[in-house]
Amino acid sequence: MAKLLKMLALIVLSLGISAEATVFTVGDSAGWDISADLASWVANKVFYVGDALMFEYSTYHTVNEVDSAGYESCNFATPRLTGSNGNTTVPLTSPGERYFVCGVTLHCLGGMKLHVNVESNQTAASPVGAPPSATQAAPSPLLEWPSDKSDFPFLSGSYSHVVARGSYAGVASLLCAVAWALAL
Repeated sequence: MAKLLKMLALIVLSLGISAEATVFTVGDSAGWDISADLASWVANKVFYVGDALMFEYSTYHTVNEVDSAGYESCNFATPRLTGSNGNTTVPLTSPGERYFVCGVTLHCLGGMKLHVNVESNQTAASPVGAPPSATQAAPSPLLEWPSDKSDFPFLSGSYSHVVARGSYAGVASLLCAVAWALAL
């Protein structure tokens, strides 16, 4: 019985280690808005491949992914991505610099733009929100990412980010400790 519990603890721990992704709500409670201090918001964050940026904004804004020149000059004539539905999630699928601007020129010139550096992450599985590849099985219901905020009844209003990085590992560690104690 003790060996079975130890094996279960190791399995649960390994599940926790593989769940490493963060969905960041850009601008925290201010969202993607001219009132948000986006330079301060991004300053203390580290973004990894597999994470995602969630832009929440009003109908007065859009989100456009541009190159570095477009970012500097607020030129979004040839965006790589455009969102205008008020809720745009951008998976960070590869390492490197990413640049986002509001499609209202005066808003962009007023500071409504975001530059993030995405770092490679050797342990990241597929990006948040990405469909499973042909060779990758769909995740078990235990590890599925919630589809929207309504799946988080304990959260109200806007939230700064939902952290999956380490949260399953914390639960796994707790379960391992309980299993280990029962095995003794």
